[in-house]
Amino acid sequence: MVALFFQKLFSVKLRWMAALPGLLLLASCLAPPSPPLQPPLPPTPPAEVPPLTEVGWGEVEGWDLEDPVLGLEAFLKSCRALGNRPAWAGVCSDARLLDPQDSGAARRFFEERFVPYRLRAADGTGEGTITGYYVPDLNGSRKPSARFAYPLYRVPDDLLVIDFGDLYPELKGMRLRGRLDGRRVVPYYDRAAIDRSPKNFKGSELLWVDDPVELFFLQIQGSGRVRLENGERIFVNYADQNGHPFRSIGKVLIDRGEVPREGLSMQSIKAWARQNPEKGQALLHQNPSYVFFRELSIDVQSPPGALGVPLTSGRSLAIDPRYVTLGAPVFLSTAWPGSQVPLQRLMMAQDTGGAIKGAVRADFFWGIGDEAGEFAGRMKQQGKLWVFLPRELPVVEGKVASR
Repeated sequence: MVALFFQKLFSVKLRWMAALPGLLLLASCLAPPSPPLQPPLPPTPPAEVPPLTEVGWGEVEGWDLEDPVLGLEAFLKSCRALGNRPAWAGVCSDARLLDPQDSGAARRFFEERFVPYRLRAADGTGEGTITGYYVPDLNGSRKPSARFAYPLYRVPDDLLVIDFGDLYPELKGMRLRGRLDGRRVVPYYDRAAIDRSPKNFKGSELLWVDDPVELFFLQIQGSGRVRLENGERIFVNYADQNGHPFRSIGKVLIDRGEVPREGLSMQSIKAWARQNPEKGQALLHQNPSYVFFRELSIDVQSPPGALGVPLTSGRSLAIDPRYVTLGAPVFLSTAWPGSQVPLQRLMMAQDTGGAIKGAVRADFFWGIGDEAGEFAGRMKQQGKLWVFLPRELPVVEGKVASR
């Protein structure tokens, strides 16, 4: 019986060993599949470059050729707004003691009391677009007529301005403009709606002018002088805006093939609009942004910018205040309009603008009247910017820590 038991056990063992390769093959078929190949990881995006990079004075292109005393008067105007701020009080106090004719003292003042910072875009680009603006002259009246048929509006009573900073400190500087529709806040009227519905703005007329194209460009410039029929001149200045984004009608004309990119200027756009009156109004409506004005005192000689101080011809810049402290000295290196002739000078960041967005973006204030308009209308150059900040003003990770 024992022999029979081992014989059966041996035969079972042989059958199991014979089946082992098949079992192993089956097991391999039932094994979980290998994990699929993982797609390659996307490339790590480049780190954003901080807007401010400290540099030496020798890296400020053209600084050694500039006479800093020429920008001193404009800086003293900035000090009217900045002089009570802790980081600016000392430099403004010292600036008031400088001899306005002493170029050497002015140079020592800026180089000893300020630190130059190169402005760059987030992708590291160090050049940007430099445009120009000015104060135009228009013909107008305090009463409408067949000639003076185009209203220039003050801020309408139904325009709501909601400042998010009042509710959320981290959103300081962000505003929403709109109007009430029942219990809802809706976007304010765009340019086309304003032009087509004058009855909605009855009583908001400030003046009437004789040219809708000049009125359009007055809104882009932000300030202007209106000559009345009796010879009186009225200074008007930006008061508010309808909340819609600015859109360049020059780009619209280029995209449509109406005008060539080369030689595009304010003057060429005006000429096209007058040569194509039926298309002209529709073209103006392509820019939904609309500006409302206020009348300035009769003794005003130059309009105030966003800083609240009078602008200085050839020395004031409109900038993006997210990157450049309003009032700060800014050195500009660009070229004269329509040329390669260097234009390098000390400017002051005293204004802002709806189309001025980005760290390396500025609008050069040329002054008042037709000659200034010739320069402003043709200016669209590439340029570089450096902002000068007091040594007392902390800059952390390429940004101003306090202003």
